[in-house]
Amino acid sequence: MAANGKKSKKKIIVFSIIGVVLLTLVLLVILGSNRETVITVQTEPIVRRTITQIVSATGKIQPVTQVKINAEVSGEIIELPVREGQRVKKGQLLVRIKPDAYQAQYERAQASLAINQATLNKAEAEFKRVRELYAKKLVSDAEMDIAQANYQSAKAAYEQSLASVKEARETLAKTTIYSPMDGVVSQLRSEIGERVSGSTFTQGTEIMTVADLSRMEARVDVGENDIVLVSIGDTARIEVDAYPDRKFVGTVYQIANTAKTRGMGTQDEVVNFEVRILIHTPDELRLRPGMSMTADIETETRTNVLAVPIQSVTVRMPKKPEGETDEPQEGEAQIQTSRKKTEEKLDEVVFIVEDGVAKTLVVKRGLSDEAYVEVSGETLEGKEVVSGPFRAINRELENGSKVKVDNKVTRRTGSSVAENAQR
Repeated sequence: MAANGKKSKKKIIVFSIIGVVLLTLVLLVILGSNRETVITVQTEPIVRRTITQIVSATGKIQPVTQVKINAEVSGEIIELPVREGQRVKKGQLLVRIKPDAYQAQYERAQASLAINQATLNKAEAEFKRVRELYAKKLVSDAEMDIAQANYQSAKAAYEQSLASVKEARETLAKTTIYSPMDGVVSQLRSEIGERVSGSTFTQGTEIMTVADLSRMEARVDVGENDIVLVSIGDTARIEVDAYPDRKFVGTVYQIANTAKTRGMGTQDEVVNFEVRILIHTPDELRLRPGMSMTADIETETRTNVLAVPIQSVTVRMPKKPEGETDEPQEGEAQIQTSRKKTEEKLDEVVFIVEDGVAKTLVVKRGLSDEAYVEVSGETLEGKEVVSGPFRAINRELENGSKVKVDNKVTRRTGSSVAENAQR
């Protein structure tokens, strides 16, 4: 009996301990659920700044003026006195194509012209003689008509031969090509001994390119959503891959009217417009055709405007006026409430911190640059706006959330506002 009593006491003690532990856990859960969450954030003051809106695009460096030298006649290159990279003057010999066949054609045309000239002279003399006799009524109308027809025929043959000589002479001249401008042979595609083809009606073999490398431009593709922001005369800051430590300044001088479309009809369809930027290049630097580059086109600038970090602006559901609910009134169709929710527009807001509490302020966006965006709204200037972390701004914060400001995080990591924006 004594053993059974001891066992019962042990059970009571064990169950009592378990009960105390469970009661403690329940109390901790209840107390923990009632404890308000405090969100750690970073802030910075809302101040006035200068905001420059930028459209970025990539492309290639090309000469403003360049001429492709194409063969206009077919034949073998027998003379090529220039090399790639050589500077040439206007009128300087660039290439000579074997002229033998065209020289013979020209000589045949001249011989034919001489024969037709003699025939014309004879027909003209005969026509004048018959005309004098006809005036004296010594020849018939038929003889007069025959003499006139022979003269007209000989004249037509002579004019045709004259045109053939002119054509043969111009074709022969095309076997010798001279530089149309001062510049540099930026690309040489042919060598001595190669055969080239060409004609008057089709584009012939490309032999070389002559370019004016003293005036260079950047050709970039700008998307259809951004092209409406770009204007003639906009300033561009250009980074060339070959000169990583230098920035060039340029001016937009030409904007394409027609789009270039890639992947038409597919999910990867891209619509771009070519923009040309005249580069103001220092004399000591040489830009070469085909170099890769990136341009930041400054499309608009506003000074002395209120601005916040880009990541500070987020969206929230608009506040409901007192007494208004989303529940349908008696007799109101459910579909009307559903449509109302679908069409409801989200407010763009920032969170400001006052006395350890986050409050939402509705704002309107303006221009933006890489790090900051212009905002307008009531009572913004001088407020401390939440600038990070992104998760808190985007998801966690609500109007009235308790917050703890810790700006040492940003200073310690050295992260900038621009880096926060990218994240």
